[in-house]
Amino acid sequence: MTRKYKVLFLCRENSARSIIAEALLRELAGHRFDAFSAGPEPAPRVHPIAIAQLRPGISDLGVLSPKSWLEFTGEWAPRMDLVIAMDECVAGHHAPLFPGEPSSFSWIFADPLTDGIAEPEQVRLFEKVFWQIVRQVSTFIELPQYAAAPACTRDASCASMSGSTSPVIQCGV
Repeated sequence: MTRKYKVLFLCRENSARSIIAEALLRELAGHRFDAFSAGPEPAPRVHPIAIAQLRPGISDLGVLSPKSWLEFTGEWAPRMDLVIAMDECVAGHHAPLFPGEPSSFSWIFADPLTDGIAEPEQVRLFEKVFWQIVRQVSTFIELPQYAAAPACTRDASCASMSGSTSPVIQCGV
């Protein structure tokens, strides 16, 4: 069996952008990637407008749910190859260390959940961000470095550990 790249998308509430990216990567290239998403302050549910954007093209919406990024920091957590921050709040130093020595990237998109936006404008913003994420994920899966399965360069289980920390979130206050 070929090992897949493990990719974790991060967003503060894990209810829109990171969920959209997880669903798209799983749908478009699930044979090469295991997609996950999480955030430091997970919402109680996936935002309904995100679900509405995904519904026409995603075969299994039932697997999508907001999760804490701490679920991905323990010794039992999947070892990520890539961690992609999708908002400035979780980019860089705000995120905990994830096991597996993943490469970190930032794909920063506007927040469609910005307070004070009327619903029609919010729907338009969701649609705009959705299509930006579609383009980014589509470009990402075509990159030559991700065309083949990742090499197993760590121990026999491909799972070396790096420490984990408890995050301190100061965004959005």
